[in-house]
Amino acid sequence: MTADDGFGDLLERHRREIRVHCYRMSGSFEEAEDLTQEAFLRAWKGRSSFEGRASVRTWLYRIATNVCLDALARRPRRALPDELAPAADPSAGELAALDRPWLGPFPDRLLDAAAPDDTGAEVVERETIELAFLAAIQLLPPRQRAALVLRDVLDWSAKDTAALLETSVASANSALQRARETLRSRLPARRADWSAPPVTTAEETALLRRFIAAYESADLSAVAALLREDARAVMPPYPLWFDSRARIVAALSTSFDAASPYFTGRFRMVPIRANRSPAVATYLCRRGEGEFRRFGVTVLTIEHGLVAAMAAFETPSFAPYGLPEIFEA
Repeated sequence: MTADDGFGDLLERHRREIRVHCYRMSGSFEEAEDLTQEAFLRAWKGRSSFEGRASVRTWLYRIATNVCLDALARRPRRALPDELAPAADPSAGELAALDRPWLGPFPDRLLDAAAPDDTGAEVVERETIELAFLAAIQLLPPRQRAALVLRDVLDWSAKDTAALLETSVASANSALQRARETLRSRLPARRADWSAPPVTTAEETALLRRFIAAYESADLSAVAALLREDARAVMPPYPLWFDSRARIVAALSTSFDAASPYFTGRFRMVPIRANRSPAVATYLCRRGEGEFRRFGVTVLTIEHGLVAAMAAFETPSFAPYGLPEIFEA
């Protein structure tokens, strides 16, 4: 994008927070990248119509929200496997990937400010980037989702939200109340109960090292020692998911076993952060191959020194995480 009297540079100052906004609305980092690009393209093409009655930031949010609403009208909502079916029996064998939109992770390195004067720090830093919140708001119809994000995340007024949604203040408030009711049924009453700490604690760092060592050595007992009894594991795009330590370990017993037809391969992992949570980037060396290649990102929920949940996502690229596609020891 070429600057026009500095207007292009002015737009770019807001790219980080607009990308996060598109991610909250869409539930996918890759889709958010495309939506952000479309929003900036519309803003650039419409720059002559910008009258300055609102800030460039507010104007961009209006454009980006409408871009998101247009996209959401064309596809089903994103989800995680535990919303679609009961927990799986590990003895059922391997299931095929399910071709549908899935929720995905967001790299923390792109949540952090790129420069001291970067805008939107407060918006980006809030707990509303975590998977628990993202999964919950994907249940909302698009306009309810927009109303909730605009009012409760961005602190927009009811009047401005209604104007963007081209509806009355009463209707916008009604959409917000219905959205809040849905979230109350899905999330703990106090946000402190589900908000992750802003940085990885020493305890989490130590647990993450043990988690990586257990997986890289295919040590089932070591993995089991790190999991809560009621731990949950999801692995989109596969619809199966597990709801206990016993089922997770039973599933791993076949994927870890080199003699099993379901043997996954050998792992190498790198500690990262995603969605303001501890995570690992996983490389896999499959049977008969000689390299550890990009496989996916697993986001962990840690409670009281144990892993309470694992969300393992196949990832199309490690570039957003600043990592190579092939593991370098």
